Amino acid sequence: MTGLGLGLDAGGTSTRWALADAQGRVIAHGQVAACSGALMASASGRETLAALWASLDQAVRPFGKLGAACAGITGLDRDSVDAMRGLASQAMGLGADRIEIASDIEMACLASFAPGEGYVVYAGTGSIAGFIDETGALQRAGGRGVMIDDAGGGHWIATQALRALWRLEDTTPGSAASTPLGQCIGERISEQMGAADWAATRQYLSRATRGEIGLLALAVAQAAAQDEAAHDILRRAGQELARLALALAGRYGWRPVALAGRAFELSPVIENSLRAEMPATITVLRQALAAQVAAAGRAARTANRTSP
Repeated sequence: MTGLGLGLDAGGTSTRWALADAQGRVIAHGQVAACSGALMASASGRETLAALWASLDQAVRPFGKLGAACAGITGLDRDSVDAMRGLASQAMGLGADRIEIASDIEMACLASFAPGEGYVVYAGTGSIAGFIDETGALQRAGGRGVMIDDAGGGHWIATQALRALWRLEDTTPGSAASTPLGQCIGERISEQMGAADWAATRQYLSRATRGEIGLLALAVAQAAAQDEAAHDILRRAGQELARLALALAGRYGWRPVALAGRAFELSPVIENSLRAEMPATITVLRQALAAQVAAAGRAARTANRTSP
């Protein structure tokens, strides 16, 4: 069986995809709606996921015959993997043996290291660190969701900024909007709500998804060069992400650490702060390939393997 390989990095902000040919070369890429494994818990959520897989099928169909797919999906539990694979199989007309489904952190680990070799700190809308040990089992730190932690991810950065701004308003009414951070956050909320006062902000937060809230982290990064509070939030984000890597290192020993996820693209302050927290004995590197590109390569190898 031959064909193209589809790779997905499905997160709370969007689902990015890449399509690779038999040689592993990316021939197309794009993005569709956000995706979360948590949607598997309800009938309406499963309908949403089925529609997302169908939209992916339509997006890649013009480029040729699809032979396999490989997806890393945020919020996906192991108990939901088979059901998610079934949705993908039905929508894309692929056999279950041609679809590899895993959590986003598992896929990032597979893209970065051989089992037992190193840790991955993944920061997108949320945050998590993972390690696939010598037995192939995933070990993790963090990734508990935005209601509990996910410190250092985009949602955490955004809510830390909102907290700082509205606390400033409590002490000095009218002052927050004049800061660079307040201006940048206000512009983005105003684009959606037509205003950025408390009533508009509260309404925005009540109806936005966690991924949409996480996008406000872009405004924090935009303000960081001129705003001490914004810079401090990004610095603390790096410290929180370092904590995840150090938690795994404390459990399993010193190993290299790869950084993955879109939060690291916000500002070098985050990565520099993380590196400052790590001992010199730990090598820190950026993931060589984007998650969807690495996944597309895996899928292409599956699509073009020779059956025994």
